[in-house]
Amino acid sequence: MSTTTGPDGPDALLGPADIRELAAALGVRPTKQKGQNFVIDANTVRRIVRTAGVRPDDVVVEVGPGLGSLTLALLEAADRVTAVEIDDILAAALPATIAARMPERKDRFALVHSDAMLVQELPGPAPTALVANLPYNVAVPVLLHMLDRFPTIERTLVMVQAEVADRLAAGPGNKVYGVPSVKANWYAEVKRAGAIGRNVFWPAPNVDSGLVSLVRRTEPIATTASKAEVFAVVDAAFAQRRKTLRAALAGWAGSPAAAEEALVKAGISPQARGEALTVEEFARIAEHAPHAERRSDEDRARTPEKPEETA
Repeated sequence: MSTTTGPDGPDALLGPADIRELAAALGVRPTKQKGQNFVIDANTVRRIVRTAGVRPDDVVVEVGPGLGSLTLALLEAADRVTAVEIDDILAAALPATIAARMPERKDRFALVHSDAMLVQELPGPAPTALVANLPYNVAVPVLLHMLDRFPTIERTLVMVQAEVADRLAAGPGNKVYGVPSVKANWYAEVKRAGAIGRNVFWPAPNVDSGLVSLVRRTEPIATTASKAEVFAVVDAAFAQRRKTLRAALAGWAGSPAAAEEALVKAGISPQARGEALTVEEFARIAEHAPHAERRSDEDRARTPEKPEETA
């Protein structure tokens, strides 16, 4: 396997032969169970980094680095890279790959050996960007977890299955608009950022891939409802997406009549369907949840004359 004396050498990034050589040395065979498809094209990983707009002062977190193809390209462009890897063998091997191919950047790299869904903190400075070739079988929950847990992540670019990319970036009224679309939009402005061919992976997947860009909202959604309350409405609305919201939210509200009352108070037609609503409209419905109003009434009853104190 060729190495370089610095991060800018022509052989710093991994090519197809390097990937297969590394995998053979480690006894690694990509598995569908772990959603592993290794990128073997240096031009593709550089394109991903360029599309992500990675800056020299960025602290990038990468999920699922695998053998390190994208990791090395990120290290070329960012100040620091923290990679989160669940696989024991790949996690153990990655630091050595970084040290061999980019020795001048090895101190700018950190590894977290963990399931990304369980990560609660990261070493070093707070991350400013998330760039990842996400395992396709867990892409959406991992993405939402990272955005939620690390609010300092301003910009995200993820490579996911094309169908998932379409769902994440879809707007109201689109036939693939659904739970991932709304929840991603809670955190960020979301758009498709390109397509990736199958031949840049080993093994080549049976599906096309797409890039999704997410730029965190500078101001959070203006609502008195919590994220959990809003997401509960979203989940209920799309669990029976062909039904009107009056029917789909009956279980959430306690009855069809209670759902209709909440919808009317929120200024939403009870005959509308979830696929027509923006995240802001879901938030308005959550604000008028029957249980939320009952809780407010109970709070007022406990302290009828004493104004609420502020810290």
